[in-house]
Amino acid sequence: MTDAVLRTVVRRETHSPRTVAMLVVVVLLLLVLAYAAVEIILNLVGAQPLLVAPGEALNAVVAAPTALMPVAFIVGGVVLAVLGLLVLILALKPGRLSRHEMEWGERAVVVDNGVVASAIAQHLSNESGIARDDIVVGVAHRSVDVTVRPPVGIPVDEAQLRHIVDEEIAAYKLTPAVRSHVRVERPDTKESR
Repeated sequence: MTDAVLRTVVRRETHSPRTVAMLVVVVLLLLVLAYAAVEIILNLVGAQPLLVAPGEALNAVVAAPTALMPVAFIVGGVVLAVLGLLVLILALKPGRLSRHEMEWGERAVVVDNGVVASAIAQHLSNESGIARDDIVVGVAHRSVDVTVRPPVGIPVDEAQLRHIVDEEIAAYKLTPAVRSHVRVERPDTKESR
């Protein structure tokens, strides 16, 4: 595969499509159009409108500049502009999946954040001698949070744990890069607070 194709595949695997947001906007537009169609049909057959007849709605829109205060137009325009900006940002900003790109030799692989968290926890357990059940790791887009809960009476060097975690993270060569946060929670100090 070429580099361009590989970059495209990695991007598709690490970013979520905006199909849900697009689907919500399309459904809302379809509902508005369906409502307008129902009102027009009811008006054509001479039945009572559901909310407002199309002719009355059109007259209200035409008369609005003289009937309403300019402040109402400004507020309405601001509200519509903010909604439009939100929809635009939602459409253009890429979504993130809980995955990272990881270098593996000369190749790039996509790895789930849960796999990275599990690997870091297991490595930390092996290197520190702390039971795997006493280590909780969470991997987010830009950070790795490690919480170590050693049993009472087991000495733990927090700086050494941080060094082990940072070394392991550096070995993964994750893209985007992540920062680590390591904390030690002791049952005996937690109860004294």
